[in-house]
Amino acid sequence: MERLIKGFIFFFLLLSHSVNAQQKITWPHHKKAVIVLTYDDALASQLKTAIPQLDAAHFKGTFFLTGMSRDAIPKWRAVSKNGHELANHTLYHPCLSATMPDNPVNDSQHYTIYGILREIDAQNNFLYAIDGKTTRTYAYPCTETAVGGRSYVDSLRRSGMIKYARIGGDMDAIITDFKKLDLLLVPSYGLDENASGAKLIAFVKKAEQSAGMGIFMFHGIGGDYITTPSASHQELINYLKKHKKTIWVATFQQAMDYVKSKQTELK
Repeated sequence: MERLIKGFIFFFLLLSHSVNAQQKITWPHHKKAVIVLTYDDALASQLKTAIPQLDAAHFKGTFFLTGMSRDAIPKWRAVSKNGHELANHTLYHPCLSATMPDNPVNDSQHYTIYGILREIDAQNNFLYAIDGKTTRTYAYPCTETAVGGRSYVDSLRRSGMIKYARIGGDMDAIITDFKKLDLLLVPSYGLDENASGAKLIAFVKKAEQSAGMGIFMFHGIGGDYITTPSASHQELINYLKKHKKTIWVATFQQAMDYVKSKQTELK
């Protein structure tokens, strides 16, 4: 009998631990999931195609910007005034030369941690001159979290320059374990060239089914590189608009501010 009682106690402790580990966030206004639309590299096709599609649906995106031409600055200022988030992607987008062989000057292997932090700080100042905001989120260039063979995540954390940071991932990068989520290592879905609308919508459906958060990492929309066809992007926007009662479309900072506020309840 004693062994049976101990067995029941162990079973219930295990069940309790499992429920705790799978504890989910309740999204605002009874939404089933949150989708975050992010766009990298300050590309012309984003200004030409992605932003008009977002604006027509009254959705706001997050644009991780690198240094840009003088002519583009007024355009991005207008994007910010319309409610989109301008976020930090460094000035010069350093990456390993194996990833970006056409950009040897900014080979991240030759960067120091001090150098990358200084560049992030300079981009923060540049973005402040555009939108006047002092709180900034970040995306690691080429999803690399190291320079010169050393991780700079903890140094970035200690610097206080960045509130939240996005990394890469794949179609399985649906976030459900918010208790353990590192706010400076937030995964996203990095898209392949010419992704179909059906593939984009499938990712949203996975987020809905798991009551989680799905973050898209776009580059070109209808042009530039790592291009998502404009028709595919529009299909995604149409789906999100059709399901706006159950899906919260938020900027990266909005979504992460909410997650951070809920993390304290999960501890």
